[in-house]
Amino acid sequence: MIAPHSSATPAARPAVRKAVVPAAGLGTRFLPATKATPKEMLPVVDKPAIQYVVEEAAAAGLEDILMVTGRHKRAIEDHFDNAFELEQALAAKGDTVRLDAVRDPARLADIHHIRQGDPLGLGHAVLCARHHVGNQPFAVLLGDDLIDARETLLSRMLEVREAHAGSVVALMEADPEQIHLYGCAAVEPTDEEGVVRVTGLVEKPAPGTAPSRYAVIGRYVLDPAVFDVLERTPPGRGGEIQLTDALQDLAAGGTVHGVVFDGLRYDTGDKADYLRTVVRLACARPDLGPEFTAWLKEFVADLEDDEADGRDGHRAA
Repeated sequence: MIAPHSSATPAARPAVRKAVVPAAGLGTRFLPATKATPKEMLPVVDKPAIQYVVEEAAAAGLEDILMVTGRHKRAIEDHFDNAFELEQALAAKGDTVRLDAVRDPARLADIHHIRQGDPLGLGHAVLCARHHVGNQPFAVLLGDDLIDARETLLSRMLEVREAHAGSVVALMEADPEQIHLYGCAAVEPTDEEGVVRVTGLVEKPAPGTAPSRYAVIGRYVLDPAVFDVLERTPPGRGGEIQLTDALQDLAAGGTVHGVVFDGLRYDTGDKADYLRTVVRLACARPDLGPEFTAWLKEFVADLEDDEADGRDGHRAA
């Protein structure tokens, strides 16, 4: 097992209690839907995508959450606030199910908001959280990656941080032909199952140059040392301050570990993946799944019949 790079004992290390959720992106891939609606507020079945992320953080014991937003993101703040008139109307009707659903977002955690201002990349968004986080370790959860609620990825990352100190990133094996779309980690094995030492990171490597098949996905547990590194990190790919570049600096010092994840992850970063996410989560819902799955099977069968008959498949649902 890799020895911790700290003289502190695990019991002396501060527990991770804060999470940062960057949510300042423009969502251009979903225009025109995101012209007036934040991409993070696009519904995934009956909840906005960002609520799944906050629920994941809260389930892992992160009780203080900072949203790093931008202009036209007021809807995010409103969603995680109380809606007194709506709550009163639902209470008057005795609609306790919807009343609880409306109240739940504000009850998940102690949620704060700050604006990023200039769109200078993920590294800059994390740097904006410095005053709120202080000199404490913290988690970063990206809203494009939804981790199934039955998974324990974030809790496992917090355990690895407690054992090893430093920073922890989540990794998934990617198709070699797709790895250039991600940040990619060079790794060394440890004797701990599912845990590797990260020796280097490359943001979206050129095809054929990736150091491994391990892609960095949108979950991080970061040591506060990352802030000083981000302060001196120049703009990188795309003219933005890349979090990957800062983590590369920390990895060179031997203080970054990776948790290899092979569970259920839903990517809502593009239209096709977003639609697949909605379908998968709807099928998994006990209140929607049986009826929706039956309809879906019939719909797919009809499509196959149409294709076999040479029709265009536009029959009424």
